[in-house]
Amino acid sequence: MELQNISIELAEKSLLGTMLHENYLIADSNIEAAHFSSQVHKNIFSSMLQLVGERKAVDYITLLTTREPIELGGANYLAELGNFASGTNYEQYQNIVLESWRERSKRQIMEQAQQEDWGIAEIQQALDKLTTQHTSTNTSIKADLMQMANRPFEQENVKTGVPTGLLDLDKMLNGFQDAELTIIAARPSMGKTDTMNHLALNAGWNGYVPIIFSLEMSRTTLIDRLIATAGNFNRLKMRNPFEYFTDGQKEKWMSTLGMIDNANIEIDDRAGLTVSQIRATARKIIKSNPGKKPIILIDYLQIIRGNNPRDNQTQAIGQISWDLKQMAKEFNCPVICLSQLNRSVEQRQDKRPVMSDLRDSGNIEQDADVIAFLYRDDYYSKESESKNILEFIIAKHRNGPTGTVSAAYIKDTGRLSNISWGTMK
Repeated sequence: MELQNISIELAEKSLLGTMLHENYLIADSNIEAAHFSSQVHKNIFSSMLQLVGERKAVDYITLLTTREPIELGGANYLAELGNFASGTNYEQYQNIVLESWRERSKRQIMEQAQQEDWGIAEIQQALDKLTTQHTSTNTSIKADLMQMANRPFEQENVKTGVPTGLLDLDKMLNGFQDAELTIIAARPSMGKTDTMNHLALNAGWNGYVPIIFSLEMSRTTLIDRLIATAGNFNRLKMRNPFEYFTDGQKEKWMSTLGMIDNANIEIDDRAGLTVSQIRATARKIIKSNPGKKPIILIDYLQIIRGNNPRDNQTQAIGQISWDLKQMAKEFNCPVICLSQLNRSVEQRQDKRPVMSDLRDSGNIEQDADVIAFLYRDDYYSKESESKNILEFIIAKHRNGPTGTVSAAYIKDTGRLSNISWGTMK
């Protein structure tokens, strides 16, 4: 084992030494900082990438300008790396380093699988992904073109996503698509949570598994709001149904609970979750519902806890939005996350939100596939002609059109419906 570690260390030194002689290898190789076993070597390679990104020459002198010398092994260590350079054996040593990284990663996967109780299929998928990373890629498009030969002459099946229960919104988005991150943003009291509940109920009634992460609102309160929405009950009366419900509403109670039960909604109301914790819980729920597609809904973005406490809020939100997008891709399901907006909206005459109103936006605009803003004109003006109308302003749609669609919204019950049909389902 000790000899093996020595050979890996020498292979890593050879790669770095060769890169010092041939700078083009830094960006053109399949190597990443995480592939190195030594932290010093990870630091050296990261500094090399930094210099390449700044279009500077990479040698042991310029490397010393990027970090403290001790983080790079010291000036003498860097100078001696050139002695290990071997352009002839570069690919062989690269394979040694990559194989060593794969073995370390396999051990990490097995440890994580044991901790999170993964199934055999999940373990195999993770191992297969590891095996196929950093291998040669077929870049020819000839086979792709051959498959498209009959495309203009055959009817294509349009991929419909998770239905929203709102016809105009479905026409705009074609439902919520697998592997896509949707951000629904609004100022307080616009109807974000009610919109999330509506989407969860409709997804569940259509055979999907809605997984709600309610980081702000308690499970009990959220269930009460789901009941009010599904049963069309006034939320004020939900505080004491025995006293305030009519006989007709009481008769409707059990059937309403049955409707919610049929939606198969899962709720995690723990506060201060990280994306990793959200992912772990979602994985367990997905595993316990074989054959059913999930949809993940999160309330809300700014109170998800970041992994690095040293990050400022903008950096943290940027990392979180990226992690949410990766989670959507990993589970191949829609991820819908609610978000707050800046107070700057309130200072304008036209209070309809725009992209710049996203709070602590970070990389939200870049990572999200769909960004929708909620707006109610009657919230700002009692004289508004748009009573009980909720606008969905689709400001970004990576794979489709943008624009505004509307739904009927009754705040007292939290119920959304099609304006034309006036019905929820």
